[in-house]
Amino acid sequence: MKKDLVSVSDLTKSEIEKMFVLSKKIKSKTKKGIAHRVLKEKTLAMIFEKPSLRTRVTFETGMTQLGGHAIYLAPADIQLGKRESVADVASNLSRWVDAVMARTFSHQTIVELAENATVPVINGLSDLEHPCQILADFFTIYEHRAKKMDWRNWKLAYIGDGNNVCHSLLLASGILGMNISVGCPKAYQPKQEIIEKTLEFAQKTKAKIEILEDPFVAVKEADFIYTDVWASMGQEAEREERKRVFADYQVNAKLVAKAKEDVLVLHCLPAHRGEEITDEVIDGPHSIVLPQAENRLHLQKAILVKLLFNK
Repeated sequence: MKKDLVSVSDLTKSEIEKMFVLSKKIKSKTKKGIAHRVLKEKTLAMIFEKPSLRTRVTFETGMTQLGGHAIYLAPADIQLGKRESVADVASNLSRWVDAVMARTFSHQTIVELAENATVPVINGLSDLEHPCQILADFFTIYEHRAKKMDWRNWKLAYIGDGNNVCHSLLLASGILGMNISVGCPKAYQPKQEIIEKTLEFAQKTKAKIEILEDPFVAVKEADFIYTDVWASMGQEAEREERKRVFADYQVNAKLVAKAKEDVLVLHCLPAHRGEEITDEVIDGPHSIVLPQAENRLHLQKAILVKLLFNK
């Protein structure tokens, strides 16, 4: 039976942790120049409704390094649901390729692709979740601090918009058992359905989940601070209003100083410097933003291996 990655919640705690172990092995081989072409003659179709730097480059490079091939399908190539139905696209691609990765506006598009494809479907980003990014983020946390995967000893503070990145961070925290505090304006908090699902996971793992309005309270005793842009793609018309609303939610030196002294700062990129984060912080000693970006490559290679071999 094929397995998809539509949501972080498609994976168990054990599956996520095993993926981190595999990512570490794959990364080590890559750094040593050891070939690991386990996906020889495999093909990944990459569907993009939104522009991309990290998602496209890391998946395409990952497939190449694993001995496979990736096909980039630009927005004009398919026009999902317009030129052809999502179901028909999924059915056709299933006859040609070994897996599909899609970066879409609507989460429902990813769901429909997964429901109609007979090959694994990976959510490269949707308006509801960003699972590949967040798995790479937690792999980065594992590398830097949680080497024994002792998640309950750590606290993550997310500051900003309760968006798709925030949703996946919440779910991953609940599943793994990491404490998380979300600091965002009341009107921009995460979707209630995501909060409720996170709390269900947290009951089992004993993670502490907080949704707060005060960013300074959210970062208190935090081991990690995470932020994202205030206006995502598709929200450009709201950008000026969001800049006003989120003005007090900037990750700057003053905010960082309220967390633990050795706090590490993450950002999924691209960053709007001077808005949600300052140059001083993103380029400073607390930042692990570049290792975080690099790990998209290694973690996604592990996702591809896991899904294509269904192990």
